Amino acid sequence: MRRVNKDERTRIGFTLNGRAVSGDAESRMLLTDFLRYVIGATGTHVGCEHGVCGCCTVLIDDIAVRGCLTLAVQAEGRTVTTVESLAAPDGTLNPLQLAFQQHHALQCGFCTPGILMSFTDYLARNPHPTEDEIRDVLSGHLCRCTGYAGIVAAVLAASGGSTKQPSVVSAKAGTQYGASRAGVTGSPLSRG
Repeated sequence: MRRVNKDERTRIGFTLNGRAVSGDAESRMLLTDFLRYVIGATGTHVGCEHGVCGCCTVLIDDIAVRGCLTLAVQAEGRTVTTVESLAAPDGTLNPLQLAFQQHHALQCGFCTPGILMSFTDYLARNPHPTEDEIRDVLSGHLCRCTGYAGIVAAVLAASGGSTKQPSVVSAKAGTQYGASRAGVTGSPLSRG
């Protein structure tokens, strides 16, 4: 990585979703801010700005990273992929996006770009994950709307696994909850 002066703006260039982009950034500018405000790629969302919620997940050289924990200068000369790249140019959804639509895996959609990017990376490395593996990846994301069951079902469907809605056992006396209650305290998603 090249050295930058903290008091100067630096010209940064990288490949974004298959095309060369460049812009000026201060050395402390986050990749999320560079993407959104300098380049105009607003699909990457910013939630917690601490790397906890996962909304800002993008791929750098095909590896999922938190854009809010990555400085823009760290992307210099690399390949950055954002949610804008997933659908075809004519708007046709890719299989993962289509599965999210079919399994109602999003509601407000704020967390969805980061989740899609994490699973784009993960499914490239592990094309047939188990439900537990999906939940493990999903544990790095916060979603206040869906209850997670639809997301799990969508990833299972996109990977060719079972598409049945998972049920979750509560920590209280083994009570079963259906898909609408997945993600509550005591579920596999709430483990540390």
